[in-house]
Amino acid sequence: MQQIKSRAVPVRMENIDTDQIIPARFLKATSREGFGKNLFRDWRYENDDENSPKADFPLNDPRWSGTILVAGKNFGCGSSREHAAWAIKDAGFEVVVSSFFADIFRNNALNNFLLPVQVSEKFLQQIFEAVDADPSTELSVDLPAQMITITTTGVSESFDINPYKKTCLINGYDDIDYLINMMPEIESFEADRAAV
Repeated sequence: MQQIKSRAVPVRMENIDTDQIIPARFLKATSREGFGKNLFRDWRYENDDENSPKADFPLNDPRWSGTILVAGKNFGCGSSREHAAWAIKDAGFEVVVSSFFADIFRNNALNNFLLPVQVSEKFLQQIFEAVDADPSTELSVDLPAQMITITTTGVSESFDINPYKKTCLINGYDDIDYLINMMPEIESFEADRAAV
């Protein structure tokens, strides 16, 4: 992951907890696939019926599309549930933007190659206003530069990310891949210690 430029799906609710992201009754599977269809399940469908989508929910509204989910502050609060990150990723999102993320959700997202971009409340509202005014508005997320830009206005803001996780996302490494990539340095270190 280097740069992502995409339209955004706005979910203007605050305090979205992991049970709203992926309800507990769908946590029986152990692989990461298939969770996307149940993302925000109770908000997306009438009476839990896939044949009765709620037209006013953003994921059901044809105006909204893209690989960037934009949500209100305190996203991913509640129980420690890695399935929440799985569901968002499986639904096709690469980035989640909010003005605040629960720590456990942030870590689960990063571990599953889903980039949580935390912005100021002011910038978040600017994003909502831009995509409300024109659903075709794109956001540009530059991970190496740690910048997010509303392309129609050119307004940008920087975001923080753990340097180790940034390296992993840029290179597509999980924790094991990172160590394997470090093998020459590890072997050199061990050889130097053995020579002493």
